[in-house]
Amino acid sequence: MEPAGLEQILRELLLPDTERIRQATEQLQIALRDPAALPALCDSLASAADPQIRQFAALLIRRRLSTRWRRLGAEHRESLKSLVLTAFQRETEHNVSLSLAQLAATIFRKEGLASWPQLMQLLQHSTHSPHIPEREKGLLLLSVVVTSRPEAFRPHHRELLRLLNETLGEVGSPGLLFYSLRTLTTMVPYLGADDVPLVQMLVPKLIMAIQTLILVDEAKACEAMEALDELLESEVPIITSHLSDVLTFCLEVARNMALSDAIRVRILCCLSFLVKVKSKALLKNRLLSPLLHTLFPIMAAEPPLGQLDPEDQDSEEEELEIGLVGETPKHSAVQVVDMLALHLPPEKLCPPLMPMLQEALQSESPYQRKAGLLVLAVLSDGAGDHIRQRLLPPLLQIVCKGLEDPSQVVRNAALFALGQFSENLQPHISSYSGEVMPLLLAYLKSVPPGHTHHLAKACYALENFVENLGPKVQPYLPELMECMLQPLRNPSTPRAKELAVSALGAIATAAQASLLPYFPTIMEHLREFLVTSHEDLQPVRIQSLETLGVLARAVGEPMRPLAEECCQLGLGLCDQVDDPDLRRCTYSLFAALSGLMGEGLGLYLPQITTLMLLSLRSTEGIVPLYDGSSSFLLFDDESDGEEEEELMDEDEEEEDDSEISGYSVENAFFDEKEDTCTALGEIAVNTSVAFLPYMESVFEEVFRALECPHLSVRKAAHEALGQFCCALHKACQSCPSEPNTAALQAALARVVPSYMQAVYRERERQVVMAVLEVLTAVLRSCGTFTLQPPGSLADLCNMLKAVLQRKTACQDTDEDDDDEDQAEYDAMLLEHAGEAIPALAAVAGGDAFAPFFAGFLPLLLCKTKQSCTVAEKSFAVGTLAESIQGLGAASAQFVSRLLPVLQSAAWEADAEVRSNAIFGLGVLAEHGGRPAQEHFPKLRGLLLPLLARERHDRVRDNICGALARLLMASPKGKPEPQVLAALLHALPLKEDLEEWVTIGHLFSFLYQSSPDQVVDVAPELLRICSLIQADSRVPADTKAALLLLLTFLAKQHADSFHSALGSLPGDKAQELQASLGLT
Repeated sequence: MEPAGLEQILRELLLPDTERIRQATEQLQIALRDPAALPALCDSLASAADPQIRQFAALLIRRRLSTRWRRLGAEHRESLKSLVLTAFQRETEHNVSLSLAQLAATIFRKEGLASWPQLMQLLQHSTHSPHIPEREKGLLLLSVVVTSRPEAFRPHHRELLRLLNETLGEVGSPGLLFYSLRTLTTMVPYLGADDVPLVQMLVPKLIMAIQTLILVDEAKACEAMEALDELLESEVPIITSHLSDVLTFCLEVARNMALSDAIRVRILCCLSFLVKVKSKALLKNRLLSPLLHTLFPIMAAEPPLGQLDPEDQDSEEEELEIGLVGETPKHSAVQVVDMLALHLPPEKLCPPLMPMLQEALQSESPYQRKAGLLVLAVLSDGAGDHIRQRLLPPLLQIVCKGLEDPSQVVRNAALFALGQFSENLQPHISSYSGEVMPLLLAYLKSVPPGHTHHLAKACYALENFVENLGPKVQPYLPELMECMLQPLRNPSTPRAKELAVSALGAIATAAQASLLPYFPTIMEHLREFLVTSHEDLQPVRIQSLETLGVLARAVGEPMRPLAEECCQLGLGLCDQVDDPDLRRCTYSLFAALSGLMGEGLGLYLPQITTLMLLSLRSTEGIVPLYDGSSSFLLFDDESDGEEEEELMDEDEEEEDDSEISGYSVENAFFDEKEDTCTALGEIAVNTSVAFLPYMESVFEEVFRALECPHLSVRKAAHEALGQFCCALHKACQSCPSEPNTAALQAALARVVPSYMQAVYRERERQVVMAVLEVLTAVLRSCGTFTLQPPGSLADLCNMLKAVLQRKTACQDTDEDDDDEDQAEYDAMLLEHAGEAIPALAAVAGGDAFAPFFAGFLPLLLCKTKQSCTVAEKSFAVGTLAESIQGLGAASAQFVSRLLPVLQSAAWEADAEVRSNAIFGLGVLAEHGGRPAQEHFPKLRGLLLPLLARERHDRVRDNICGALARLLMASPKGKPEPQVLAALLHALPLKEDLEEWVTIGHLFSFLYQSSPDQVVDVAPELLRICSLIQADSRVPADTKAALLLLLTFLAKQHADSFHSALGSLPGDKAQELQASLGLT
């Protein structure tokens, strides 16, 4: 093929004429099949006068070489390498230079440095050139080549860092600065400890370089800030020594109103990340106060005159998300405060924050008051425990007052704050329903018709508050239902209907069976929306599906007759409508129905699993982000990208995707994948054996989702994998077979190591907490299967120990810090690890676990000191108590270390700590053998006075349980009359109903060991029996043991029995006689 002919085709492709482009595309496809096409393209690259032709030629050569490089002869390859470097050196057009650099990077990916020494020579020559334009081109080539294969440059790190130290000082050349920062961004993840001194020297220059770029090109400056993100995230300590300078720079940019929102938002994102990864260093360097003093004015900024913030506008256009909307400096600043709450101890954050918060809330400016309420909202997430324990009444009062503020802007923020409080401050906030519910209902009724944006905010607060109320919702149920059914019965906007249907789900969650009188009406409305074909009602249809799933869980049995119809409806909708939100809600519905139908869902599993696998495999919504230099940007016509794709034949050599700089994924598709994983896990457990034919394919696809960049999807995938293991174990029990056992063992052999890897390496605490929680569930469900591979017990214990010692990737371990205060989420992480310890003890057996428990003991005991927080003490004492139970008789060797700690904690001011400690004393008495028995007199002397003075129901119940265990473990084999009388007098249990099992064991023990001794307490036994006979919450075994004891009394000590019976009301006495078969 003649170069001129090919060049003419390329020229046609650049014309603004669709028909000529189509014809030229067809000609190009034919031309590229000619072996002479590559030399012709090379000729165009070297000699075409038009830069667009040269750039197009570079793109097409790169596409061909990415899959055909190995087919070229050695001489041809060398010729091409030489041509590319020569063309690059000669090129004067920036865009063409960029394309040539990408072409060089494609060849470099195939060849490496050793096979292409000329590339390294050109880089060394051009990057050290005294001429700035040549040097800039050298840095451009370096940044593109290093990005394409960063690990190849490891041996050259010192040389490159010295070069960057020079080029980052060239503040007069923005191009040099930009490409230097891009090179550094790519290098940082590959830096080692030896590189630290050199790279630390770059930090001040990096700050200066970004400052320079901000003044010249804010878009480039935003991109260059990735270097700062990488340095902050680096595992080697680079930024810490310059943290004050970095923070000062970020704050200067954030507060500069003259800059665009985009650059200020980007710098605030950097600040959020800084807080996340360097929280301890932030405190150590006393940088919290200047940070807060910068954030508050940004959060309280007023919008331009005559305008409102996006979230305060009310329009009939598509609804914006509740709460903080869009990327503005104000919202980004609030997110920094959110990050502070999540990553700093409340004891450190609140003292400087509260005075500023108080000033904002008392301000005359509505935007100051709004800022205060937004801060309260995000504070409830990270510092929820601190607020619950110390600040809830006054802060809730402030939020409720905000609902009646004269400014709509403040009322909106108060609704958001109330919604967040309702989500984050459970269960304590539900006890304020008497104050909150009338306010919310009044607010809901006050929203003018058509103001759907304000209505959405009110419904957000209402839903979050109502769904956790449980039985407390009943007084408000008639009024709530009237409010929500009214827009469904009468003409109203689709958005108003959608909000009402959503609220019905929240009400159902709280009301449960109390909703039954309204159930037929609700179903009638939902059916109407589910079969609608009106496009504007599509969001209502999706919400109806979600609410239908909620109803299936809340109402239960009355939904069973409708289960099959709901299944068919869901499958039909997925077939008709291609919408990720609709599929997501349908999958949640299937999961809810699996709880009702069990293996009956098996008939629909082929279709359900096919749909869900497609959702997991789908790349829909994933959009490649091409490098700004991509030649695709030459074409505005949407079809051009497709045309160029068609030019390339499929080939076995790996496709080069070096021009793709990342991917953007629409949130709806991430949500779909997350909910798919969640639903599959639940369906697998509920359908058990019926799910086995689909287990392998589903397992593999969910396992792949562990690599997803979105943390919610990874979290859901980990949880689903654990549920698959539980489902397989359930199948092994109900349908024992070698294939089922082998499937369970194979699943555990992959899942448990993946959990350990996640705990050590995962950067997001929410994911690690979910992994620890599901690991505990797997241990409890699958038992010894979990520990079958040799060394598993030791590996799991070492992993949990690493969490307790704060040595995992998601814990801030940057500095040597003796400060014992920690963020609440860090404490929650330890709690999740603590729950796995007793589960391991129970599975491994006391003797096998005892040596590992000895290793955990110091780490747990140090959390019981007087200086520790209530949450830490509760966690540590609770973990110790549960572990004693798991250790069984092996706990005897730890009595001397555990007893003093538990005795001391039994006098703590906090009821939960007391409760845990007393439970621990009881199980230590039960399992501690002779070493514990020596302390029984002291334990009785502690527990009896505690029982007499204790007013907290749960603690009293735990004292009863502990005394029961003490009586049964008595070395005399007979209960002490005084202890038995005090215990029985304190019954029945009120809150910790699990202790009825222990009380039942005591009744059996009394019957077997010394039934004659209960004659003196016969009136108490009869009183207890009369109170619990009709109580469904008391286990049948406990009732049976008590009846056996009373039958003995009635037969062997009739006078005492009938005398005691006379003390009961007549109807109770008759019921009891009937239960005992006495006339």
